[in-house]
Amino acid sequence: MDRRRATNRSYEESGTGGLLSLKVLIIGGTGEMGQWFTSFFRNHCYEVVVWGSSGKVEIAERMGVDFASDLDAAISTSDIVIITVPINITEKVISETAPKMKSGSLLMDFTSLKLGPTEAMKKYAPEGVEILGTHPMFGPSIPSLHGQIFILTPIEGRCNKWFPVMRSLFEDNGAHLEVISPAEHDRFVSVVQGLTHFAYITIGTTFDRLDFSVNESRRFMSPVYDIMLDFVGRILGQNPYLYAYIQMENPEVIKVHDAFMQQCSEISSIVRKKDVEAFTAKMKEAAVHFGDTASALRRSDKLINSKIAEFDELIDSIGQEIGVRHIYSGVVHTGIVKKVSPRDVVLECSSRMIPLKIENIRLLDEEELHEWKLENLKHHLRDISVLIPENSDAEIIIELVSCNDDIVSIEIIDRYDGIEGTERLSVTFRVMIMGDVEVEKVQQVVERQLIGIGCAIR
Repeated sequence: MDRRRATNRSYEESGTGGLLSLKVLIIGGTGEMGQWFTSFFRNHCYEVVVWGSSGKVEIAERMGVDFASDLDAAISTSDIVIITVPINITEKVISETAPKMKSGSLLMDFTSLKLGPTEAMKKYAPEGVEILGTHPMFGPSIPSLHGQIFILTPIEGRCNKWFPVMRSLFEDNGAHLEVISPAEHDRFVSVVQGLTHFAYITIGTTFDRLDFSVNESRRFMSPVYDIMLDFVGRILGQNPYLYAYIQMENPEVIKVHDAFMQQCSEISSIVRKKDVEAFTAKMKEAAVHFGDTASALRRSDKLINSKIAEFDELIDSIGQEIGVRHIYSGVVHTGIVKKVSPRDVVLECSSRMIPLKIENIRLLDEEELHEWKLENLKHHLRDISVLIPENSDAEIIIELVSCNDDIVSIEIIDRYDGIEGTERLSVTFRVMIMGDVEVEKVQQVVERQLIGIGCAIR
């Protein structure tokens, strides 16, 4: 079923009116997550208005939406209001926003904690305003919702109309939804985010404390160490205030810290005593509690092997043309692979050498490279006039000749059946040839193909 039709049906069933009339206000819409969801809702035919405390109207203009110059008016006229602001001010923004909303509308938040925000929504939202706590378990770098986890924390009796609408919207776009209570959410994320971030950030600060050269250490890295470094760097490279609030605003996190540091202390003590049996007992007990370590091994092997496979493919491509997309800039580089090391690849493009970090690029497959060339190269045109065999179909001839990957397109620009001395139809084909190949050679191939099926070159 078409996603837009499915979503529209949900609105009609829930009594919220037509799809095109729905207005969404995103408070914090000029931030990274706000911008992601602005595009998402726009792509699903909502009228989106954004507001941000920085007042960056140019961001709204770039996204093609209005900036709410009169915030109170925007709040009171919106069907859905979404709060996506730093955790430490979420409840304050909710208290200022909720009372101004119109009856029948929906208030949502997109923050990493749920108990405090949902309690604030219950307290400040009028009875006729529905509320829904939400937590997207992903960042703004993802291309779509496919395969992403979205947590919803509805409050009984406060989201009967809008819950099925939002659930349908996210699920129809490939998200996996988990529906739990706000308290359960905060307990789980105290480990899922709180412990994970705490451990990775601590590893990063330990590198700093030891004055340890991370770049130098990559010379000796194992695949597991390589992946671990990437995750540490991923966390350290993000907004530190966001991660500070995740650690400090969830009261459950302190219990997790205490347990973690106690285990660090115990295991360190065992190591200092060189007590092998105690160490192995600790690992075995943890493995039993962990559960299916075999599956974890297979999944991690898959991750490791995917990194190795791309490197092997680069090695096998030395002397050949490839295309790579820079992960951060989106720029595509094409060229002949001249050199590959564990960390770098060098491409030759128009007699110029381009060094690239392997971790910053993604190798394009053949189809992706071909599509990029079609869209970005300046292609060549050649007109070829032939007499086609009697009773032949010129359109079928085009299909036969078009199988050559070096040909972008072929069209008929002229037909003429008045040539003296023959009853055969004269056809002129306009051939568009890929911009990075030898034009004359491709033209010769096309002419030989035409002759081979009985055409006569004029």
